[in-house]
Amino acid sequence: MPASTSKSYVAKAPMVDRQWWLVDASDAVLGRLAARVAVVLMGKHKPTYTPHVDCGDHVVIINAEKVRITGKKLDQRSVERYSYYPGGRKVIPLRRYFQRFPERVVERAVRRMLPKNTLGRQMYRKLKVYQGPEHPHQAQNPEPMSLRR
Repeated sequence: MPASTSKSYVAKAPMVDRQWWLVDASDAVLGRLAARVAVVLMGKHKPTYTPHVDCGDHVVIINAEKVRITGKKLDQRSVERYSYYPGGRKVIPLRRYFQRFPERVVERAVRRMLPKNTLGRQMYRKLKVYQGPEHPHQAQNPEPMSLRR
């Protein structure tokens, strides 16, 4: 068989062109929002996606307090912390945690959809979540991103 002349494209870290996206989380369902944002952070929406290189873009999420959590999840789920001391386990209902830290709920949902390795932690650093409509990234001119594909 003759050798193929076409070559596969492999992205190199310094060559990746990063873009800034602005996502308004108002009335967005948490899981669907997190899945869409995770794809953009990984770079899977680009034709130049390479699995072993962080090809993703920066994402700014605003209005995290207005995200929707469907079903009975607010009452049935909880957030756990453990201080590694005896009796140091804290269990907080998701409803109370969401009222106090809505941006952390969104961050956790997105983080858990990213790879669980060094590359995933690098991708997670490009995520910025804010409770209200204000954000300090105006200088980067983030483009509005639709949650629809």
